[in-house]
Amino acid sequence: MFGLAKNERLKREIAKELAAAQRRHEADPERLPARLYKDFTYQTLKSWSQARRVVGKAEHLPRGANPRFVVTSLSAQAYPAAALYEREYCPRGDMENRIKEQQLYLFADRTSAATMRANQLRLWFSSVAYVLLHALRTQALSGTELAAAQCDTLRHKLLKIGAVVRVTVRKVWIAFSESCPYQELFAHAYQQLVGLAPLPRASPG
Repeated sequence: MFGLAKNERLKREIAKELAAAQRRHEADPERLPARLYKDFTYQTLKSWSQARRVVGKAEHLPRGANPRFVVTSLSAQAYPAAALYEREYCPRGDMENRIKEQQLYLFADRTSAATMRANQLRLWFSSVAYVLLHALRTQALSGTELAAAQCDTLRHKLLKIGAVVRVTVRKVWIAFSESCPYQELFAHAYQQLVGLAPLPRASPG
């Protein structure tokens, strides 16, 4: 199952569905998205050795038509067009976004050390960081504006915050600025984390 670059032949295959999606959108612009699917067989003029199953998504958005195509070897009986695209293809694309998120924002692409072991350790650190930020999203930020935020947004809005640190005999005081724009979110996340049940201790032996 792979995304297939659109071309004029493919768009002609779903022209009726695109027109129907446009009419549906114009009849009810507030209802998004206006989307239909078509299952058909397609073969390129030169590069493919045989015809293959293609699922076309005919979608119309406020900015205009948004056709998309997927070529697959999965059967239509086991995977109908809408289910194939929405339940199988789209979640896979989201997985790729999560990998890209770790590479770009948690520096998983920094593997320039001289040894394989050192590069592996760097990847482990990046992976642990991602797991922690994912837990922060799901456990501490559920229901907030940052519940679906990417890792770089969390880093910049909740972690990379300037503060004054004072160390006394009994305590360490951390003072944030009163004008910090995300102080309520920070306090909410802190309270949610404090309220979590501690992990059970491993039994000895």
